[in-house]
Amino acid sequence: MLSSEIIVGDLEKIRNQAPLVHNITNYVAMNITANALLSIGASPVMAHALDEVEDMVALASALVINIGTLSQPWVEAMDKAIKAAEEKRIPVILDPVGAGATAYRTTTARRLLDSGPVAIIRGNASEIRSLVVTNAKTKGVDSLEGPEAAIEAGQLLSTKFNCAVSISGPIDIIIRGDENVSIANGHPLMPRVTGLGCTASALTGAFAAVNPDFLEAATGAMAVMGICGELAAEKAQGPASFELQFLDWLYLIDQKQITARLKISIQDADRRE
Repeated sequence: MLSSEIIVGDLEKIRNQAPLVHNITNYVAMNITANALLSIGASPVMAHALDEVEDMVALASALVINIGTLSQPWVEAMDKAIKAAEEKRIPVILDPVGAGATAYRTTTARRLLDSGPVAIIRGNASEIRSLVVTNAKTKGVDSLEGPEAAIEAGQLLSTKFNCAVSISGPIDIIIRGDENVSIANGHPLMPRVTGLGCTASALTGAFAAVNPDFLEAATGAMAVMGICGELAAEKAQGPASFELQFLDWLYLIDQKQITARLKISIQDADRRE
């Protein structure tokens, strides 16, 4: 059963193992993504050149694909990296940033889902719905809907691609088949800092690198994100100081804060908690 003990255990594994997380991500989020992975104890690498992505995947424990700043060479590198990850059997996390905003983004995200197995799809409600619903729209990279609106789409994606789906919002929802986990941690300042959604995907990669149960991995990442957001907001004066406090709390968070603050709800066909 999902619990704070599992999340704390995975956090300890990340800090002990320092898994290499290979990110093909966007220019906007590279810095905070790398710093967040370092803060939590993982080892980040950002490599998107066609000539080296396969070699880098061969060294990694997880691959995070983020389509935030798209170009055709990057798409080709993402496709190549996913195929290499399948061969090495490491988890792939796909963040369909801005899917639904343009046809190119939506088509690219759907194409990448067909490149090879994806362990976890992580995005906001509009992005998740756009992977299933033809006319779903986003506002740039921001969601126009709450996460509850994407539950049905998340279930369809989870079943079709045999993966977990992590939907971010005021309440984060993680889906695998009939299982549905809600995390009610977080703070309103979090959407005011660019790249925190991308950071959630990178941290999901770190958790997936140490836990092959991808529902648990996605849940752990979103729980730690939300709790660190709450702790950061207690001393932050605005978005800039919030970012600094958030990175510090990724470094400092331990069993005490997770156990005291975790707000989790679990549902499946046989259980309501």
